[in-house]
Amino acid sequence: MRHHGGLTPSQARAAALERYPYEPDDAPFRGLVFHDEAWHWAMSVIHGDRYMVELPGLAQPSAEYRALE
Repeated sequence: MRHHGGLTPSQARAAALERYPYEPDDAPFRGLVFHDEAWHWAMSVIHGDRYMVELPGLAQPSAEYRALE
């Protein structure tokens, strides 16, 4: 969200936590709702739900993003 959305680190963290709240390791059904990668959710917030159609180059995470995993 910093690179593609131009957000500061603190803004990016707040936006990510708002969309993808932290769930403790022992939380039942942890991650069940968010079966898509964080990349997808960030691109949807930044570019809208049609980002894959309108910006097909963003349909898959960039190599730079993959390097962070």
